[in-house]
Amino acid sequence: MRVRISWPNGELTAELADTPTTAALKAALPVKGSASTWGEEVYFSVPLSVDLEADARQVVDPGTVCFWVDGGALALPYGPTPISQGTECRLASACNILGAIDGDPQRLGSIKGGDEILVEPAG
Repeated sequence: MRVRISWPNGELTAELADTPTTAALKAALPVKGSASTWGEEVYFSVPLSVDLEADARQVVDPGTVCFWVDGGALALPYGPTPISQGTECRLASACNILGAIDGDPQRLGSIKGGDEILVEPAG
């Protein structure tokens, strides 16, 4: 499944895998949220209630689309966070892995705290 993620000064697309969390997100689309940032990670609350999946991870590649079960938020890391070791993308806790952003995840760096983010199906 492909989604478009847009904010006031940019947008990108992502390819999501077939997972229980992706199915829950698909059923909720479109979703909007107010961006928060934590180091080089953007996250925002979305109305999903899902369990932690067996392949949940805390350290992921830049551009991984994650769902932070503990915080009820989509998490989009593109570089180190305050708890990273070196240049890794270390999330606050283990997150469900949904897929990956197409292209350069550094584009997420243009998102500012408070920006409205829209996630919708990509046509």
